[in-house]
Amino acid sequence: MNQAFKALSDPTRRQILDLLKEGDMTAGEIADHFQMTKPSISHHLNLLKQAELVWDERRGQHIVYSLNTTVFQELLKWIASLQQSKKERMDSNEN
Repeated sequence: MNQAFKALSDPTRRQILDLLKEGDMTAGEIADHFQMTKPSISHHLNLLKQAELVWDERRGQHIVYSLNTTVFQELLKWIASLQQSKKERMDSNEN
């Protein structure tokens, strides 16, 4: 989960994830939305893959990237559990 938070800390990677919300894209299609080199986009995509926030799949001569929503669901569950723990501590302090 630590890798996911590290990956999410970068605004470029968050923008890539926003693009992938709309649908699967190749690295070239993603790169077209940024004013940076394709190797830089590739670096960001690799970090997102390592964090398991995106999947890649070879389709013919292209590698297509898509969101891995499972990891986002796990993150949301973890955040919800933190909120629940805080609420329980606050409730026990009031008694």
